[in-house]
Amino acid sequence: MTLRLFNTLTGQLDELAPSDGKALRMYACGPTVYDYGHIGNFRTFLAVDVLRRFLLLRGVAVRHVMNITDVDDKIIRNAGAAGVPIGQYTAVYEQAFFDDLEALRVQRPELIARATEHIERMVELVQRLAAAGAAYPTEDGSWYFRLKAFPEYGKLSKKDLGGMEDGARVDVDEYEKDSARDFALWKAAKPGETSWETAIGRGRPGWHLECSAMSMEYLGESFDLHAGGEDLMFPHHENEIAQSESVTHKPFARHWMHVRFLLVEGRKMSKSEGNFYTLRDLLLKGFKASAIRLALISVPYRHQLNFTFDGLTEATAAVERLRTFAARLKNTEWPAGLSPHTRGADAEVFEIVDTAKRDFYAALDNDLNTAEARAAIFDMIRKLNTLADSGRLHLSDSRAALAVLADFDAVFDVIEDRDAEATHAAVAWAKAAGRLQEVTPELLARQELTGEAIEALVAERTVAKKRRDFARADQIRKELAEKGVVLEDSKDGVRWKRK
Repeated sequence: MTLRLFNTLTGQLDELAPSDGKALRMYACGPTVYDYGHIGNFRTFLAVDVLRRFLLLRGVAVRHVMNITDVDDKIIRNAGAAGVPIGQYTAVYEQAFFDDLEALRVQRPELIARATEHIERMVELVQRLAAAGAAYPTEDGSWYFRLKAFPEYGKLSKKDLGGMEDGARVDVDEYEKDSARDFALWKAAKPGETSWETAIGRGRPGWHLECSAMSMEYLGESFDLHAGGEDLMFPHHENEIAQSESVTHKPFARHWMHVRFLLVEGRKMSKSEGNFYTLRDLLLKGFKASAIRLALISVPYRHQLNFTFDGLTEATAAVERLRTFAARLKNTEWPAGLSPHTRGADAEVFEIVDTAKRDFYAALDNDLNTAEARAAIFDMIRKLNTLADSGRLHLSDSRAALAVLADFDAVFDVIEDRDAEATHAAVAWAKAAGRLQEVTPELLARQELTGEAIEALVAERTVAKKRRDFARADQIRKELAEKGVVLEDSKDGVRWKRK
């Protein structure tokens, strides 16, 4: 099968494949680095990550570009209030963003493009627009896009913009009104603001101009896919199309992917509602990064996700089930008398595994239906656990099931346990930021117990058992359990893991 993804531009499921037969060229809107990212932001980045990973699993090469907006109205305002240059201000939040991506296991794009490093390309685009009659200067030295010069404006968002007022302008970077107006391409310098001296005057770029210039710089005048959150469809993506196609007269992006908003406990997420969460907020409450990742990607990207703490608890249990099953498969042994060359001890097992693989791929091929893809794997786990309990799962069978799990984890990436590193980094950040009061006491106690200290207690327990001091051995197990460490005794020794 071939991946078919909903295309906002056409309003239907379209095949997604590299137009040049080599690599799929995709541009995904990155963060505006003026604050820490919230879980709504990361739902979009995770959806793009799922797409990217599935393409790679399918053997499709990817050239993925993501921008960093490091100059805009909010950044200038916040940096001014903090009394620091915008570069110093944005560096903190850019690093935090990449730290959060790492915690959530989001793969890095092939190229990161920062707006402040592409001013010359943006100026050149304004000059091309002016030559095409689609841009004009104002008395203060700013430049605006002339909406009347692009009759197709609105084709992405499907908004009825017939009543737009000719010559009306808007100069803020973000606006929500349905009425379309000429928008700022280049903003004349204001006293105290960061600005650049250029061929079109001293000033700085408008937000919409940035993405057009940088995407075409690295992906060409027409590329395969543009992705982002649904809030960017209008006006940002609509403006990108207008700017770009006015000078190239080519389709800017052939395919558009938009990720739905999320709700939190059934309500719109907002600070005033008290339900606004960054990734760090959740980590400091003791939730695992893997569970947060699974919770945010288990609902298909075009469906509204209702993020709840019950759902996060369910995702935590689901991750543990996956890891426990993977460990069980890895520890499966050959039964006596069975040849190593035997395909499998039970044809039913391979039918279960083959069905799971087929359904997993079919679900993701169908507009990245992560819910059905996940269901296919958990159905396999349930059935194989039942067969394993009755002694009908052997080594060759487990290898086949592990191969399917590997495909699943190439996309979902939650089975390998790297949660301790993400939690430790979040606690270290809280300490450095003076926000230690936000760390739950239980989590803080667990973090203070280092890996070396755990190993020492495990070794002491082993010695205690050898000298038949079972009271001390049980006491150590209990102490570790109270601090979130679970011991597992096996023929190969003692394994431990954090809850």
